[in-house]
Amino acid sequence: MEQTRKQHITLQLDAHHISLNVVADKEVLYRNAAEQINERYRHYRKMLPTHSAEQIWVFVALEMAVNLQADAHAHRLQPIDEKIQELNQLILNTLQNNKLLD
Repeated sequence: MEQTRKQHITLQLDAHHISLNVVADKEVLYRNAAEQINERYRHYRKMLPTHSAEQIWVFVALEMAVNLQADAHAHRLQPIDEKIQELNQLILNTLQNNKLLD
């Protein structure tokens, strides 16, 4: 059985340094995620300058969780949307073949 190659990386999230061993193929995902988190942290820090760092992290975590939920919901609906489009096309083709639609 082939073992998955791991890689040690260090990410900076605001003032925090996080050291991780990650699957090498996913290093870019971790780095991009860290950049996205930092961007959202800077956004909330600018919008809410009187809030503590802990409060800002709560806002960041909540936004990320909401985005994950929205993405999961959209992913679950995608096959349904595709099926509806396919059925609509079949209806249109049938109507055109029967000359009921110009």
